Amino acid sequence: MHPDVHLSLDRIRAAELRESAHRWRLARVPRSTWTGAASRRIGWALIETGLRLVHHSASRKSAVAEISGDLI
Repeated sequence: MHPDVHLSLDRIRAAELRESAHRWRLARVPRSTWTGAASRRIGWALIETGLRLVHHSASRKSAVAEISGDLI
């Protein structure tokens, strides 16, 4: 394929993608602020739970190491 044809097709496809994105932005329903706040609260709760699990796991490993005399 000739390079000029390739560039032409690329420009046409880019314009189609931009138009499609523009139509999508106009058609979508905006998210409410409550949804964003709720997802942030859920996200932080999951992070806190994960940190507690990691901390609990680390303390159990150190207790096992003290009992067995090994250093992990």
